[in-house]
Amino acid sequence: MRAKSMNSNADFISIEHEILKFWEENECFEKLQKKNENGPPFRFIDGPVTANNPMGVHHAWGRILKDIFLRYKALRGYRSHYQNGFDCQGLWVEVEVEKELGFNGKPDIVKFGLDKFSKACRARVEKFSKIQTRQSIRLGQWMDWEHSYYTYHNSNILGIWHFLKKCHENGWIYHSQLTMPWCPRCGTSLSEHEMAGSYKEMKHLAVFIKLF
Repeated sequence: MRAKSMNSNADFISIEHEILKFWEENECFEKLQKKNENGPPFRFIDGPVTANNPMGVHHAWGRILKDIFLRYKALRGYRSHYQNGFDCQGLWVEVEVEKELGFNGKPDIVKFGLDKFSKACRARVEKFSKIQTRQSIRLGQWMDWEHSYYTYHNSNILGIWHFLKKCHENGWIYHSQLTMPWCPRCGTSLSEHEMAGSYKEMKHLAVFIKLF
């Protein structure tokens, strides 16, 4: 079958809004879930985006890929678990809140009060999780947006502790030593993701001392 020609002057933004309106008015997502409710289960766990700022292009790219995969599984009749997630913890959030408050390091946080600083971090997460939800819906992503999980919620934290407990009971946790990058400003170790793009090739005269 030959594809219809596309109007070169098409208003794609208007078309997108028409499609989103059609999906909402006809409850297309809800009908899809109903149609596949007895299908084989497909468990999709969203690697949560940090609710720290409005989404960037890289976030949109990742979410589109996830959405395509879930839609493909839906076409195959799978009963998918459409749960979105938000990462609410870590330096990404804390450093931005420090900027908002005019802080310049950990001593300022301690002086301000850990409880008040934590509340400020939570407020930022709650603000931008709502913004990112609206952006994701505008992007056309299908998720159960009313039941997103947040990493700071007790249900998530208790689940992690339960998992660690099971690992301990099965002897899967061991004590060892590992070299970790450390941030002297923030007073904490850094994850691989937080170190991405920070390594540079350089010549440097340094003294190495072996400790016994």
